[in-house]
Amino acid sequence: MQPLLLLLALILLPGAKAGKIIGGQEARPHSHPYMAYLQVGSPEDLTSCGGFLVREDFVMTAAHCWGSVINVTLGAHNIRRLERTQQRISVLRAIPHPGYDQQTFLNDIMLLQLRNRIRRNRVVRPVALPNAGEKLRPGALCTVAGWGRVSLDRRTDRLQEAQLRVQSDRKCSRRFSTYSSQTEICVGDPRQRKVAFKGDSGGPLVCNNKAQGIVSYGDSKGTPPEVFTRILSYMSWVKRTMRRFK
Repeated sequence: MQPLLLLLALILLPGAKAGKIIGGQEARPHSHPYMAYLQVGSPEDLTSCGGFLVREDFVMTAAHCWGSVINVTLGAHNIRRLERTQQRISVLRAIPHPGYDQQTFLNDIMLLQLRNRIRRNRVVRPVALPNAGEKLRPGALCTVAGWGRVSLDRRTDRLQEAQLRVQSDRKCSRRFSTYSSQTEICVGDPRQRKVAFKGDSGGPLVCNNKAQGIVSYGDSKGTPPEVFTRILSYMSWVKRTMRRFK
């Protein structure tokens, strides 16, 4: 089955709106203070992604969310309003993983160094990252959030969330020929229509208050399970990169 990058098909024209996670619900405003909304510009078009704050000057997202110009909004609930809680910051440096493969989506992780450090407060603060030995087990219940689409004709401007269960690696390796259990996580119960979808790329999978995964890809119909980048597998690269550009 050909996977679909969850960034695709969210072209932001004037007045266009983002959508929501399939099978989710609107999040309580500012209940995910680490969430970032990314406007991504490239020579071809303008798209959007999710991301999440991991330090006062760094946002983590998916490598396939790269663009020549990226602007980050933090502290948002409704991305179409200029809320007083919002902090809008441009990206100084986008650093995709050097091993990212556009064909297989392996190593789909990127760090964004912000031009200015954020003002940390009640509605804008980093999320914790995993420690060594914290590998997720199938059945773990986690949360995903984002401003991505639910379908071509149903959209919303407000942050959506859904609870998803980690699945066995076997369920994704059967669906996606390039799936890697070492660097990816299989997420979403096939019996429930709850998934991240187009435009949710780069958002976090949060389990026990730690970001364990990054929305990467799924199938074109938005049926679970889908694939998240396993953050734990990249922690040495993450720490080394953030030290380098401190």
